[in-house]
Amino acid sequence: MTPIALALSLALHAAPAPKAATPKPAAPAKNVPAPSTPEDITAATRTWHEQRLQRLQSEDGWLSLVGLFWLEEGAQTAGSAPDNKLDFPDGTPPKLGTFTRKGKEVSFQPEKGVQFTRNGEPFTGGALKTDEQGSPDVLKLGSLNFHVIQRGDKVGVRVKDSQSPARTGFHGIPTYPASNAWRVTARFEPAETPRMLQVPNVLGTTEEMKAPGTLVFTVAGKEYRLTPVEDGSNQLFVIFADETNRDATYGAGRFLYADMPKDGQVVLDFNRAYNPPCAFTRFATCPLPPRGNRLALRVEAGEKRYGDH
Repeated sequence: MTPIALALSLALHAAPAPKAATPKPAAPAKNVPAPSTPEDITAATRTWHEQRLQRLQSEDGWLSLVGLFWLEEGAQTAGSAPDNKLDFPDGTPPKLGTFTRKGKEVSFQPEKGVQFTRNGEPFTGGALKTDEQGSPDVLKLGSLNFHVIQRGDKVGVRVKDSQSPARTGFHGIPTYPASNAWRVTARFEPAETPRMLQVPNVLGTTEEMKAPGTLVFTVAGKEYRLTPVEDGSNQLFVIFADETNRDATYGAGRFLYADMPKDGQVVLDFNRAYNPPCAFTRFATCPLPPRGNRLALRVEAGEKRYGDH
């Protein structure tokens, strides 16, 4: 297990820290017909996973992430030259330009002769919209692009490169064989009053997310519970850990989406449990399983550990 995976695994038991916003992972595709035979579950899971890999490998996917720089107040130069405050990856110009932070507002002034585009249009300098304000402004230079993110009081620059080694050298993700045994129906127990759940993240901070209720399900005759949250995707988002994290799956847990309750029931298809972005890059800011979402069983379904993560 890599140092970051070990740290994330240990962080599962850390006490909550001050609140910070956590990025919302893209939900997997919905409306896939319900499988009923081993052949159906295998085909449906394969289709889902192929779509998942397409998103992951896209030019703007998580595999293209090559940097994350937290900004201090005032001006900070950026580029690949060693005298810059923000040390951008090798291959980028020695001097890219200057970021200036004032509170939660950020502007960028390109270095003379370095030609950026912003959202497809020429950019000569000015204020940048962050992801907290909706779709952020994306500055692009060749295969490189970056935008400003906000996580609580922290403001940073997330850098992506469509030609990153992680993307060009990607070799797929091992998975468990699909099985109907891991497509379980849970009873949904709605919360009597709205509840805000403290969801930790890899930054050591937490975000409050709405928890609409509890999912109760049975595996091998034993009852288990998971608390999903709502993240704006019109699905239930489950961040969970289980005993396979020790040796077979990503050490800090996995993600799973499920459709909203119907007639008091929710289908949890653990064949679609997948690795968070932090399994592929140390520059992501992933949520971790909240308290109570560590299952005392081996969920041998879905994605396995990627590489040495």
